[in-house]
Amino acid sequence: MNALKRIGIDTYMLLLLGMVLLGLFLPARGMAADLLSGATFWAVTLLFFLYGARLDPASVKAGLLNLRLQGLTFAATYVLFPLLGLGLAALFGQVLGPELTMGLMFLAVLPSTVQSSIAFTSIANGNVPAAICAASLSNLVGVVLTPLLVTHLLHQEGGGASLDAIQKVAVQILLPFAIGQLTRRWIGGFVQRHRLLTMVVDRGSILLIVYSAFGAGTVAGIWSAIPAPGLILCFLVTALLLALAMGIMAGAGRLFRLPPQDQAVLFFCGSTKSLASGLPIATAIFPAAAVGATVLPVMIYHMTQLLVCSAIAQRRARG
Repeated sequence: MNALKRIGIDTYMLLLLGMVLLGLFLPARGMAADLLSGATFWAVTLLFFLYGARLDPASVKAGLLNLRLQGLTFAATYVLFPLLGLGLAALFGQVLGPELTMGLMFLAVLPSTVQSSIAFTSIANGNVPAAICAASLSNLVGVVLTPLLVTHLLHQEGGGASLDAIQKVAVQILLPFAIGQLTRRWIGGFVQRHRLLTMVVDRGSILLIVYSAFGAGTVAGIWSAIPAPGLILCFLVTALLLALAMGIMAGAGRLFRLPPQDQAVLFFCGSTKSLASGLPIATAIFPAAAVGATVLPVMIYHMTQLLVCSAIAQRRARG
């Protein structure tokens, strides 16, 4: 286990892989699937309620004043990435197939990570308050903007997203977050003192969603419809997307002459994509049987970004 940690693979990543394998070989069916769906919904609702109760408005205000950094990070997430996704889909879409191409486009319009990007920024001695603001704003806007972009980008191809799904996403994600913010004065201290609670709910909800998503794909027989060359190409294209994003973020930080602390924020918040927000949004806007294949590029990107960002952050900390 220590050898795995040195290359960035921890227990949680192994659990994620375990949920993928469990969903592939032992999916929930019938009543068990219904119970799993209900448990997943309420776990995600609780997760975003805890996010709202934990978020410090003072940190957000301080980071928000850095308008150039916030604008660059936001543009990277919701302008650069969709353009890169469109380009890669045009180049590789026929080989990837419709399901994985849809997943690639969905990945391209997701918000940034929250915990990971902030943690990596901190490890790299970056501007942590600005990272908190950038990641939080990205996810709040993504609740509405991601379904809109998915609907727009996939409309001509008959994508499974619908504008009606925005209401479902808002009820499951935005509403509990708002309630958490409103009740923060009474429960914020408790949530801050018990960070383990948020971590357990955070990671537990993702594990449930991963198992549910891949299990639904297994039950629907979707994995047999994706040829092995398509899966291999999906990994390569996803890795290419990550490399392009990181290269552009590193270059943009130097081009705009950002301080090293702000360059770290732009790099980690601008090149990462959120599994925690992406999976709940996917379950809300795509049919259950299609979620597994749709989130496959997201899963690949998430695991790859953790490995790469961990190595880069530790190198920046030493340098």
